[in-house]
Amino acid sequence: MSGINAGRVLSGGLLAGLVFNVLDFAANQILRSDWEAAITRLNLPTTAMEAPSVTVTWIAVDFLLGILVVWTYAAIRPRFGPGPKTAVTAGLVPFIATSLVLYGFSAIGLFTYAFYWKATALSLVIVVAGSIAGAWAYKEA
Repeated sequence: MSGINAGRVLSGGLLAGLVFNVLDFAANQILRSDWEAAITRLNLPTTAMEAPSVTVTWIAVDFLLGILVVWTYAAIRPRFGPGPKTAVTAGLVPFIATSLVLYGFSAIGLFTYAFYWKATALSLVIVVAGSIAGAWAYKEA
C-alpha cells in the first residue's frame, strides 16, 4: 500500500476548492434574500455580506475544505476503492458534520429552518460536485 500523494492532495484540493467557490457564489445569489433577511433579523451591519475580509475568509474556507475533502478521499480510497462514490463519501464527512452544527444554530434561532434547509440542499450539490472534481485530480503516490 502506498502513501498519500501530498502534491495531488493539494492540487486536487485546490480544484475542489475552486469548484466550491464558483458554486458557492451561485448559491449565495440564489440565497441572497434569505441572507439579507437573516442579517436584518440579527441586527448585523448590512455591509457584512460584502465586506472584503468576509469574502476573503470564505474563499479561503472553500479552498481549505477542498483540501480536507481530497485528503479524506485519499485516506479512505484504499478501503472504499477509487471513484466518484468514494469521492462523494469523502465530501459527505465534513458536509454532515457542518450541517449538524448549523442545524443546532437553527434550533437556537440563528437561522430559520427554511433558510437552513435551502442552504443545506444547495450545499449538498456543491459538495458532491467539488468532491468529484477534487478526487478526479487525485492519483496515488
